[in-house]
This record gives sequence, C-alpha cells and structure tokens, in this order.
Amino acid sequence: MAWDEWEQLKADAGTGATSTRLNQGPAGSGGTPGDPATADLRTDKKEWAKAGEATGRLDEPVGAALGKLKDGQSGLSDGHSLSAAAQKELYESWNRYAKDVRKRCQSLGKILESSGHDLAKSDEALKGELDALKVVYVDTEAVGGPSGKR
Repeated sequence: MAWDEWEQLKADAGTGATSTRLNQGPAGSGGTPGDPATADLRTDKKEWAKAGEATGRLDEPVGAALGKLKDGQSGLSDGHSLSAAAQKELYESWNRYAKDVRKRCQSLGKILESSGHDLAKSDEALKGELDALKVVYVDTEAVGGPSGKR
C-alpha cells in the first residue's frame, strides 16, 4: 500500500497536481473546550504558576547586580574629567536598564503565574498582556542599529 501511494505521489508531481493533507482538526474549531479536535491537549496550572514564580524571582539576581553596580561607583569623582563624566553616564544608563529588566521580570512573572491560576483566559487576552509589556519595556536597538539595516 505504501509503495502505491509513493508511485501516486511521483505521478502527481509530474503533472503538478500534488495535494497536501494536514493532520489537523476541522477549520474554525479554535480549541473550544470539549471540542474533540482538542481533547488530547493538556496543560498543567501548577507548571504555569511555577514558570511565573521562577521568572518573577529573576529580579533577585538583577537586584544583587544593581547593588554591585552601585558599589562599584562609590568613590568616583563627580565628573570633573571627561572619563568620570563618561563613567557616570554609563552607570546611569546601565542602572536604568537593569532596573527595567528587573521590573520586566516581575511583570512577566505575574502574567505567567496568573495564566496558570486562570487557564480560562483567552489566548488573545494573554497576548494583549504580553504586547502591553513589550510597549512598556521597549528594548534598545543593538549597537549599529537594527540588524535588518546593516
């Protein structure tokens, strides 16, 4: 039987009449609860909550790094030379960025954790929360500008 199917595929390829058969549920099923097309789809609230908690805890090492960054600045002059002024500017930039990373971890952790506790939230609602997070914490462009323009 498999050989016959192979021969048919080769014959169809010569005529340009190949077809694709996808192993999927009916169009428009959308993962509705109780739908037989998604009956074998499983998720675990506990795992979502654990992922959210772990992501939220990432703020701890970032907080420790912020402390070390601040300690490294102690004793530097207030900018009476060009190198001190550059150092101060660099410190302020990295301090601000690290604080944003910390807040972003906390926010993302809360989103993941809440989706674990409330799996009734729609994909669109979750995507909306994640998109809002992207707006608040816009990443800086890489050195040299966007990669598509190099």
